[in-house]
Amino acid sequence: MAGAGEVQTKPVQDLGHKVDDAVSVGEDLDFQERWWKFENVVWSIFALLLVLDLLGVFGRGWLAKTEATTPDGAMHVKYERIERTMTPSVMRIEFLPGAAVNGTYKLYVSSSLIQELGNQRIAPEPGVSAVGDGGFVYSFPALGQRATVTLSLEPASPGIFHFSVGVPGGQMLNERVVVVP
Repeated sequence: MAGAGEVQTKPVQDLGHKVDDAVSVGEDLDFQERWWKFENVVWSIFALLLVLDLLGVFGRGWLAKTEATTPDGAMHVKYERIERTMTPSVMRIEFLPGAAVNGTYKLYVSSSLIQELGNQRIAPEPGVSAVGDGGFVYSFPALGQRATVTLSLEPASPGIFHFSVGVPGGQMLNERVVVVP
């Protein structure tokens, strides 16, 4: 029996499993199974993100690219519907036969292509440029039945931006671009 000033001690019991008869290792199978399930979920999410990225959901892939034609058939537009912030991209506008008037192709682009989507350059250089009605009108000499104009875009910020292109006096193509960070 212990006296008033004595501390009572018990021998330590080793309840864990031993590895090489030297180290005691604790084991919690319930926790381990929950951890394995968590790891499987995380790896599945990583695999899904990788597949989505390869397909172009986050820009620069098969799903990011699209094409559209104006309702009146005057032009055909190829662009990326999903773009990345501060990453250059190209929008190609092809004038189809019959789009030229008096030996000139005219292209209307909404101001959002310049401001939000960051049009850096237009090739070939337009002969005449005019500002008005929420956008810009560029004029190009018609040298053949078809012509292609290239807009070099580089969006400065993420968001969903709407744009319009078309032949002045014709039907406009109204589309949108999603810019991701």
